[in-house]
Amino acid sequence: MKKIKKNRSYTRMLAFGFAVIILIGALLLTLPAASRGNVSTPFLDALFTAVSATCVTGLVVVDTYRHWSLFGQIVILLLIQVGGLGFITIGAYINVLLKKKIGLRSRTAIHESISTLEIAGVVRLVKKIIKGTLLFELGGALLLMIRFIPEFGVVRGIYFGIFHSVSAFCNAGFDLMGIREGYSSLTAYEGDVLVNLTIIALILIGGAGFLVWDDFLRNGFHFRRYMLHTKIMLSASAVLVFGGAALFGIFENTGLLAGLSLKEKALGALFLAVTPRTAGFNTTDVAGMSPASRLLNMLLMFIGGGSGSTAGGIKVTTFVVMVFSAAATIRRSYGVNLFGRRLEEDIIRRASAILMCNALLVLGASMLLLSLQPLEFTAVFTETISAMSTVGLSTGITRQLVPLSRLVLILLMYCGRLGSLSFALVFAQRDIVPPVRQPVEKIVVG
Repeated sequence: MKKIKKNRSYTRMLAFGFAVIILIGALLLTLPAASRGNVSTPFLDALFTAVSATCVTGLVVVDTYRHWSLFGQIVILLLIQVGGLGFITIGAYINVLLKKKIGLRSRTAIHESISTLEIAGVVRLVKKIIKGTLLFELGGALLLMIRFIPEFGVVRGIYFGIFHSVSAFCNAGFDLMGIREGYSSLTAYEGDVLVNLTIIALILIGGAGFLVWDDFLRNGFHFRRYMLHTKIMLSASAVLVFGGAALFGIFENTGLLAGLSLKEKALGALFLAVTPRTAGFNTTDVAGMSPASRLLNMLLMFIGGGSGSTAGGIKVTTFVVMVFSAAATIRRSYGVNLFGRRLEEDIIRRASAILMCNALLVLGASMLLLSLQPLEFTAVFTETISAMSTVGLSTGITRQLVPLSRLVLILLMYCGRLGSLSFALVFAQRDIVPPVRQPVEKIVVG
């Protein structure tokens, strides 16, 4: 009972903290200095952008490069970094640098923030997270600079490299390619091996999860020594990425990928499979996808990345648990067994709750948007799943949404970053624990 109340308390603290950061970011973005025209941006547009950046989503109502000034872009970049790592993680690292003692309460908050399995070692993990993040983002920026400096000049090329590296690693999907064409994302680099592979690597590393990093650092390439969580994440992610790439290659062979060389098709299909893992970048026109690709895209977005990572979605482990739970029921076997280990029943119940919360929020939001505006059915579902899973991919309808529809997406992005189940716990007033267990009675399901 006490543990549940503590978890709820820390969840409310996280929810309040993100809300404050979003509000500060929105207010900064409304300043005239934040826009290129030196005029105040409407608060709803600034709020939408601040939520999208802090919740590392990438949905935009104005083009990031063409609307926002350098000051505005830096505000967005900082919101992305804070949102990706979490303000508690950053705050804890600052305390470490200042050599301040981190008490049990703070350690518990860190444990809840980055979804570790236990409180022990969280401070050590925070150090690895910050150092690893800076290392990967710097490496990605240097690689992207190789392409951007010759195209945009030294200063702008360095800035573009840093911005897109941070955005990719944090799975945010914000870009500055409005310098070429508004809302174009990375379509100009469809066949560019360097840009594609760098962005893909940053997305996958950022979306793998901090626990996976720690496990890899401790055990290297010895798969058998990994924790069950790491084994599930790596195995399932490989299936989703390469299986998704193969399916996209088939579905879009005569569509988006038509007329490309074999190398370009493989690169394009791989990017199509990776970017729905809550990254939000695109090298091809999402609106031009075939119906089969749109459905696959929505499924990958809904699943998302790893727990305790910069990614969103229901998370890979949740999806795997539900799949194997269903398989166990069909086989009439006891419990869910993976890699020689049996999962706790509480994990299965939690996975079921997360799946249902996300699905109901997406369905409810989609019905509301469809009732408010005459929009295309699959475009709306793409938009709501993209917001809920903090992906950022859009068929282009974001800018067409009326204020109420935008508020719906704002709420979805906020829920997605906090976690749908965690968001529900914020409003839970008390735990219902009956003094006695009720009599059992059978019902028919299925």
